[in-house]
Amino acid sequence: AYAERRNIDVDWIPMRRATSLSVPLGDRYAIALDPWKLGSLAQETVCLAHELGHCETGSFYNQYAALDVRQRHENRADKWAIQHLIPVEDLDEAVVEGCEDIPALSEHFCVTEDLMRKAVCWYTHGNLAAEMYA
Repeated sequence: AYAERRNIDVDWIPMRRATSLSVPLGDRYAIALDPWKLGSLAQETVCLAHELGHCETGSFYNQYAALDVRQRHENRADKWAIQHLIPVEDLDEAVVEGCEDIPALSEHFCVTEDLMRKAVCWYTHGNLAAEMYA
């Protein structure tokens, strides 16, 4: 619904390598998701939100971009997804209500544990270095 309101095309397309991708098309954007590579609703939600993050922040790169440039754009997309799927106020409320570990929080927000780790790290330390919570 969010993508539709923002006039962003979302299509289900089998892809050889990618699970999801987004591309700018002039003054519009398009997102492709490979449903055969998405194992859960949480993964689908996170992939779509991440690609919307690329679109909404203009964080695109090409295949020849340096790794640090790619990572910067990926981080922007992740931060956008986190702020829209797991607002800090809602995260605080979930913890108060008893969701106290990554699996419980990820189930509560219907997101992957990986994104939940990144969210906790982002809100706690201001970075996405989620490996410390793995």
